[in-house]
Amino acid sequence: MQQFDSPTAPMPNDMDFATLLEASFAEEDQLERGDIVTGTIVAVDEQGLIISLEGAMRDGMVQRKDLERMNADALDFNVGDDIDVMIMRMEDEDGNLVLSVSQAQQTEDWKNAEALMNNDDVWEGVISDANRGGLIVPFGNLRGFVPASHVVDLPRGMNEEDRKLKMARLVGQPITIKVIEVNRKRRRLVFSQRDAQRDNREARKEVLLDQLREGEIRKGVVSGLRDFGAFVDLGGADGLIHISELAWHRVNHPREILKVGDEVEVYILRLDSEGKRIGLSLKRLQDNPWAKVEELYHVGQLVDGTVSRVAQFGAFISLDPGIEALLHTSQLSEPPPEDPSLVVHEGQKLLMRVISIEAEKQRLGLSLKEVTDEEKDRWKETLASQAEAEAEAAEAEAEAEAAADEAPVAESPVEQEDGSAEAEVGV
Repeated sequence: MQQFDSPTAPMPNDMDFATLLEASFAEEDQLERGDIVTGTIVAVDEQGLIISLEGAMRDGMVQRKDLERMNADALDFNVGDDIDVMIMRMEDEDGNLVLSVSQAQQTEDWKNAEALMNNDDVWEGVISDANRGGLIVPFGNLRGFVPASHVVDLPRGMNEEDRKLKMARLVGQPITIKVIEVNRKRRRLVFSQRDAQRDNREARKEVLLDQLREGEIRKGVVSGLRDFGAFVDLGGADGLIHISELAWHRVNHPREILKVGDEVEVYILRLDSEGKRIGLSLKRLQDNPWAKVEELYHVGQLVDGTVSRVAQFGAFISLDPGIEALLHTSQLSEPPPEDPSLVVHEGQKLLMRVISIEAEKQRLGLSLKEVTDEEKDRWKETLASQAEAEAEAAEAEAEAEAAADEAPVAESPVEQEDGSAEAEVGV
């Protein structure tokens, strides 16, 4: 038998156990809410699943209602199976580690949808439902939508009843589609059958490039949105409206102006037959606000505007009728601040003085420091008076609506299923 010099010396096994225990705690500390991990099913009952997670000191629970979101039952799962789960709560009121199978699978579905869109791949699903706006196609645990404008062989100009009837007949049929929009935050997954069936897309594009002329106006349908702009189907090929060509004012994302399926008129800005690119514009069909800027503004004029964004060199100011002026850092204060965000912030309304106008270069310079304290005080008083008048008008409107709600109403008899009559209140 092995002898030890001291009865108080730690056993080697004790030291190994302490080390393992400390390591296991460290591993569990690394798990966080929202993590997707793989576990092993250790128990199944009518309440749900018990999952063992590697590195966790305790098992986690998947509740039955989570499985029902996937139209599944606990008995569909087997003890010993590995399964991906998302950590929803590190500890509930009973001390349980709460997990979700549906959320883990949805996250994977979003990733798959994004991969399909980025790779421009087609995918085949089955139509599960239809409404007046389009078709519903399940994508894993997500519900994808095919707008009516992206459904093949659905003639435009059909009345609503005929369109609903035609789409209802498609329920249960397979459909080949492409992902054209993925927005996890808004839970939007949009497909296009029309895009998926463009086998001769390049040939059509060449024909269309021969037909189009720069400077002409064409009708099209918005087929996709990206951070950098919007794609518009011109009838066989897509053109791009760059985000800078959507409007004369600053646009943060194309969804502020357009949505997939919108029918729009676009200006053919440029054609690149070699690169097979079609550049489009929306703003060229709108009045250029800079054409009238010298009629609306003059140097020395006091104007109020709203900070649309702050940059290192100053702030951009939104002015009517849809132009962006520059408030340079040197015109913020004396001395100029090192960081403009210390003086102004996005959404702030300011009173400024016009110090330069270059309409041909679409530039208008403003100054904050050249506005006197007296001018600022008068402007603030005017804003306060306007706010007070608006509040009074809103209060008067609310009182009028309340009075209308309290007006007497007529009673009309409504026949019940048993033949008796009951008074129904109606306006």
